[in-house]
Amino acid sequence: MASLAKSDVRPFGMRDKLGYMFGDFGNDFTFILSSSFMLKFYTDVMGIEAGVVGILMMAARFIDAVTDVTMGQIVDRSKPTKDGKFRPWLKRMCGPVAIASFLIYQSAFANMSYGFKLVWMIVTYILWGSIFYTSINIPYGSMASAVTADPKERADLSTWRTIGATLAGLVIGAGTPMVALVVVDGKTVLSGSRMTIIAGVFSVCAVICYLLCFNLVRERVEVPANNQKLEIGKLLGSVFTNRSLLGIIAAAILLLVAQLGMAGMAGYVFPNYYGSAAAQSASSFAGSIVVLAVCAPLASKLAATVGKKEMSTVSCLAGAAVYLVCLIVRPANPFVYVGFYTVAYVGLGFFNTVIWAMITDVIDDAEVKNGIREDGTIYAVYSFARKLGQALSSGMTGALLSMVGYTQATAFDPKVTSGIFNLSCIIPIVGFTAVALALFFIYPLNKSRVEANVAELQRRHGR
Repeated sequence: MASLAKSDVRPFGMRDKLGYMFGDFGNDFTFILSSSFMLKFYTDVMGIEAGVVGILMMAARFIDAVTDVTMGQIVDRSKPTKDGKFRPWLKRMCGPVAIASFLIYQSAFANMSYGFKLVWMIVTYILWGSIFYTSINIPYGSMASAVTADPKERADLSTWRTIGATLAGLVIGAGTPMVALVVVDGKTVLSGSRMTIIAGVFSVCAVICYLLCFNLVRERVEVPANNQKLEIGKLLGSVFTNRSLLGIIAAAILLLVAQLGMAGMAGYVFPNYYGSAAAQSASSFAGSIVVLAVCAPLASKLAATVGKKEMSTVSCLAGAAVYLVCLIVRPANPFVYVGFYTVAYVGLGFFNTVIWAMITDVIDDAEVKNGIREDGTIYAVYSFARKLGQALSSGMTGALLSMVGYTQATAFDPKVTSGIFNLSCIIPIVGFTAVALALFFIYPLNKSRVEANVAELQRRHGR
């Protein structure tokens, strides 16, 4: 890996940060919509059991095990073009991923046969998540190491990527409930027709964001094509013997279980337990604001002082403690619950802000050990882990909702809604604690080791 010597490539700056932010904004217009509202849409509008939807989301990850690594290999083996090695994929795949996402939420099919609705859900979800989303997310995530070789600038990209995800969460999480949830016979329910329109609008927004990312970001570090023969056994061996990669994979899976479990249960605890769409919107708004106002400005500084691993471990334990208090207090007012949600989200936000810089640390660590730069493949494995976390969250949420007896007929039964509240607290308590344990006991890249790896790669590359 070497720095490009092209005179026409401008220096790294704010345009790159904004462009990279728009990339994750585009990703999350479909990803957050799926993780927060797809389960609710198919249970309440399409009449599919929560457990069935959860099983689909989990089963699709077996396909991702192939498509993610395949896309990583395609990216690693591709040669740079005039637009770079990674950027062209944004323009190629933004249309297909947006269309596939829109097709998932077609309420016009609500009265079709159960079999038709089941097949439609399976086909559209796999097209979106396992094929098209993979083909744009893997190059986008891998691109960070080609935009700049400087560790601080990569941390800046991670921060701005988190800002993009947070803004998407703000738009989707705060805006969607206010539009999609309606009161019918005194009950707060999801409108299928409004969800279809919302999905279409968000798909158009996703395309715009991807194109902004393509036009604003520039690749400055040459990442040559990896022409080595692919050996599956060797690839799997390198994954399972790479402790830093295993550590970040474990943390990512557990993080997504906690984060998306919170988001998924918000779609039930607010309308069904509290009967308040306004509180659900407020929770997303407040969570986004604390990430933007507290986590984004402070995370890089804290990470530079104490280390990314160290900061993330403590913040996740703090988030678990907040939800434990919420479970014990059991607030009757929905906005008091929003307060607990917001404070806990600060702990989640600190880890989320630096996690993308942590994966570049893992890539650097692998290069120090093996002498080979495999950005696309390592990021693909990591991306698959995140999808696995998404699937486990959806599968777990669907299964737990079924366990407490949630169906269209029992959605407002007091015993069922009480179980929903319990789950909304227990899921993040267990998830946050597990993330902290994975980081502490498995992930080895503390502050001193990261700094040593950066110095070693600078020596090797003569920078």
